[in-house]
Amino acid sequence: MNNISIGRYVPYNSKIHKLDPRLKLFAMILFMVEIFIRFDVGNAYMDFIMYGIIGIIVLILMLISHIKISSLFKQLKSLWFMVLLLFIFNLFLVKEGDFFLIFNSVKIYYKAIFDTLYIFIRLLLMLALTMILTATTTPLDLTYAIEWYLTPLKVIKVPAHEIAMTISIALRFIPTLLDETDRIMKAQASRGVDFENGKFKEKIRAIVSLIVPLLVSAFQRSEDLANAMEARGYNPGAKRTRYRILKWKIGDTLALVLSLLFFAGVLYISIAKIDFVAMFISFFN
Repeated sequence: MNNISIGRYVPYNSKIHKLDPRLKLFAMILFMVEIFIRFDVGNAYMDFIMYGIIGIIVLILMLISHIKISSLFKQLKSLWFMVLLLFIFNLFLVKEGDFFLIFNSVKIYYKAIFDTLYIFIRLLLMLALTMILTATTTPLDLTYAIEWYLTPLKVIKVPAHEIAMTISIALRFIPTLLDETDRIMKAQASRGVDFENGKFKEKIRAIVSLIVPLLVSAFQRSEDLANAMEARGYNPGAKRTRYRILKWKIGDTLALVLSLLFFAGVLYISIAKIDFVAMFISFFN
């Protein structure tokens, strides 16, 4: 559990850390949209080429942010079961296109493999982007950024500050709850609870012995946080002042322009249906 980095701020003096949190949140949304764009050019490899380009950029951002690549793959351990289950469902539900091979009278189609890879790559890229945002942005700055984007909704009486604060606290509590889970698992294991071996019924009991104290601990922590905020005079409806004011810099403008240009390029390739594979083959022919 200690390898989980989502929601955990890592203090560094990198270029990504210095960027405005409003820009980082906006850029992450742009990248999320790019990840879900499909390039329908009649060539399945075109999607993987674009995913590779986006992946290279995300990898560069992780290196600049001083985020270890190994920490990303350590977090994928919890996704392997879901990907495997998804692949099994695709084997029986996807019956389109050419088949890859026949295994015990079961036909495995290429589309089933490609669809599983699409989802896995998207999850991987979204996980990396989330790590970059949370590792380079303090929870307080992230709250300011979310509230800034929700400010126009105050006209229709939407509680922008409360929503931003709730999202920020939820992100902040992810590593806290994971650490608490690790602590409870070690405590239960010292009492003889086996989370890995045993029959299915015994595993269910082990999971229950983990979930119940975890829920109790989560409610206790939330109550302690509410009491602490109330003791400090926190009033969500009051007019608030800030000690740190967000300032837009030249570097933020440059990063915004680069993000918009890349997004426009990806969008143009998708709309124009440009096939790099066909262009590469025709060039050498």
